[in-house]
Order: sequence, then structure tokens, then C-alpha cells
Amino acid sequence: MSLRAAGGARRSAWLAWAVQVLLVLAVVAGAFWVVHHALEVLRARGVRSGFDFLTEPAGFAISEGWLDFEASQPSWRAFLAGLVNTVRAAVPAVVFSVLLGTLIGIGRLAPHVLVRGICTAYVELLRNVPLLVQLLMLAFVMANLLPDPTEPVRLLPGVWLSKGGLSVPWPVAGEGGWWPTHLEWPERGDFGVNGGAALSPEYVTIVAGLSLYSAAFVAEIVRAGILSVSQGQVLAGQAMGFSAVQLLRIVILPQALRVIVPALTNQVLSLVKNSSLAVAVGYPELVSVANTTIGANGRAFECIAIIMAVYLLLSLVISLGMNRYNARVALRGWR
Repeated sequence: MSLRAAGGARRSAWLAWAVQVLLVLAVVAGAFWVVHHALEVLRARGVRSGFDFLTEPAGFAISEGWLDFEASQPSWRAFLAGLVNTVRAAVPAVVFSVLLGTLIGIGRLAPHVLVRGICTAYVELLRNVPLLVQLLMLAFVMANLLPDPTEPVRLLPGVWLSKGGLSVPWPVAGEGGWWPTHLEWPERGDFGVNGGAALSPEYVTIVAGLSLYSAAFVAEIVRAGILSVSQGQVLAGQAMGFSAVQLLRIVILPQALRVIVPALTNQVLSLVKNSSLAVAVGYPELVSVANTTIGANGRAFECIAIIMAVYLLLSLVISLGMNRYNARVALRGWR
């Protein structure tokens, strides 16, 4: 590439970034004007408005999460605790849905009729039943069909499930240390399971529901990506003596990623936004905290504005990360 062409490419890249920055600034300015105008209208009508409540005591506690929160702490910390709980549920759900969806998508193309039929039935069933219905059904199962906490079911070594939730091994820090030194394994006792990490029924419900539902869509994305790889590439891999697993790992999936990643980005965004349905099963994430705050002080517009801003920020961060990864995948595919 000549120096002139390289300089033109750099100018084009800088111009593209400048346009995106200006668009973001324009959107932020427009949103700020809308919020400011709405607050002025509310004040003119005698309605107490503004974001000053964020520094006042929330007046309610949050039952679980990584960030401890008490009723005497300010409302902004309650929203932060809700955001942390949203991320706490969404991240493992994304991981589980991608892993499960990839296996199901591959299974839909398996030569074995039974495997292909089971995977197809899974996709068609879960993709066509509303997520809220599935969450309510899982909540019913957790509350009514599982055994009592005193008689948990052992799913795997160190993994126990009951109406009280899920207990799993968890890393713990050594005495006087800041880093995990060993795993603490849950053990069944006379009154339940002791040790490890205890995950609440609500948390298990939302993570399982999001994972199972999104996996059906990920499976179709993976299947479409695999089918996009030309048959000639497959035949070439078979001619080189690759096994089915090697062919999938070395030849098919690396090329299929160029089709998979853009669609997978949309699915990840959808999963994160669908986590707002956790309020229906009692998990204290961002929307649940906002609803409780509205009931306490009546600042509906402000709380909804905070929810919109936070989900917009999460979506932009996810899009940025996935688009950067997509650029790397596309570049590697063209080399």
C-alpha cells in the first residue's frame, strides 16, 4: 500500500470516529434536554421532581447481591446494587446460553436422527414460548416441585439443589489474605447444606430462564453460521484426514464466526435487556430497585430515566466489545 493510500485510510478512519463521537454527543444533548424539559413541566404543575432523592436514605433493604445494601444508605447506592445484580445474572446467563446454544446448533446438523430431533424440538419449543411464561414456570418448579432444603438433591459432587436454592463450591481467601487459596465445598447437614456459595431460588430462576431461552436463538445462529461455510472447505478438510471434531474446530467454526458474531451480538443485547424481567420472579435487579424506589418517593419519571440510561450504557459497552471482536474475526477470516 502506498503512503498516499495509507494516509487516506487513516483520514477515513478518523473521520468515521469523529462522526460517531458527534452523533453520541448529539444524542446525549438531546436526552439531557428532554429530561430537563420534563422536570420543568413537572415542577410547573406542582409535582416534586429532580434527582435529589439519590442522596437521601432509600428506606428499604436489598435481600441479596454482591454489594451489601441497607435501608439507611442513599438511593444511588441502591441503584448501584441493582445494577451489580443485573450484571451478576446476565454475565453467567450469556456464558451458559452461548455454550448450550453452540452444542444444540451443532446437534441440529448431526447425522443421528434422534440427536437432531431432540435439538430441533428444544429450539422450536423454547423459542416460541414467551420468556416471561418460562420464568414463571421455573419459579413454580423451584417453589413447589423441588425437595425441602433439609433434603436437597445432589446434582454433581458439591452441587446441591432444593427449594432453598443452589449450593455450589466457591473460592475463599486464606486467613489474612486477599486472594482465594482453596475451594469451599458445600456439605449436607442436619438442617440443610452448609458451606460454599448459596444461590437464591430467584437468582437460579432468572439465570436458568435466560440461559435456556437464549440458547434456542444462539443455536439457530450457530447453525446458520455453519451452513454458510462452503462445502469445498469441508471436503478439503476431510481430504486432509481431519476427524469430525477437528474439522469442526479447525475448518468450520473459525470461518463460521464471521456470520455468527454479528447476529450473536444482537442476541447478547437482547439477553441483557430481558434480564429486566427478573422483577417478575422477585430477584432484586435494577428494575426491581427502581420500582421499589418509585413506591417509596413517587419519582417515577426520574427512576425510569435512570433505567433507560443504564441499559443504554450497557448496550453501548456490549456493542463496542462485540464489534471489536467481530473486526478481529473478520480480519482473521480474510487473511
